[in-house]
Amino acid sequence: KRFSWENLTLTPIMSTDILSIKDLQAKRENLVYMARSAEVAERYEDMCKIMKLLVQWDGTSLSADERNLLSVAYKNVIGMRRASCRTLKEYKNSDWLDKYKLLVEDELKDICKEILGLLQKTLIPDVKNEIKQCENAEGQKDKEKDLQEALVFYLKMTGDYHRYLAEIFTDDNENVEAAQSTYKAALDIAEEHLIPTHPIRLGLALNFSVCYYEILKDQPKACELAKGAFDAAISKLDSIDEASYKDSTLIMQLLRDNLTLWTTTENNEDDGEDVTNAE
Repeated sequence: KRFSWENLTLTPIMSTDILSIKDLQAKRENLVYMARSAEVAERYEDMCKIMKLLVQWDGTSLSADERNLLSVAYKNVIGMRRASCRTLKEYKNSDWLDKYKLLVEDELKDICKEILGLLQKTLIPDVKNEIKQCENAEGQKDKEKDLQEALVFYLKMTGDYHRYLAEIFTDDNENVEAAQSTYKAALDIAEEHLIPTHPIRLGLALNFSVCYYEILKDQPKACELAKGAFDAAISKLDSIDEASYKDSTLIMQLLRDNLTLWTTTENNEDDGEDVTNAE
């Protein structure tokens, strides 16, 4: 019997969407467990879907561990697209390649818009409301400290994803301005509430300095910010606790490496490392 397309029968492919798993969304703990499982399996798109549900779960805010899961999920998904955009940029233009570049850029934009939506519409407003409640209550100092740390974390993430958009869509000044203003707001809070050796404060200074150097093209300001953060951390080196020692010292090394890179004349055109690249 001769082959014909009319006689071809296709077997339906079973859905592999992680959200179709029975009872996954029945308990918050199920989502956390599966997010960690997806991370181990390096299924970062699945991890993003799970963490998005977790963010939208009513009545609860993310713990420090859950915030890190959120960051890891989107960092890995966006990291692949950023690397693809850099690689494709080096190739000679053609009609087909231009269309492919647009496809990858659209994917990157969609991912950035998704996480920015979670941050700006849910996570940041919620933590700000909790901070206000703590300010009006007695005996909430420790909780307020944790909430201020969460706020810096979310504002830093917001600045990061605006920066990623500004990297690719170079004519869009809105993302440049949003990255700068959000990083600045985060740094003001970090300098008031987090010690100089805190890894979130150091990571914020690192990424903000990279933004000054790569996006805003302000080498003096980038060096000033990186040096200030490094010197402040060095002066309080004995305050680093054991839990954050590795993260803090790694970021301090990156700050120093970037300073060396940016102040060496022959390497002035090279980009610096940020926390995303380091991880």
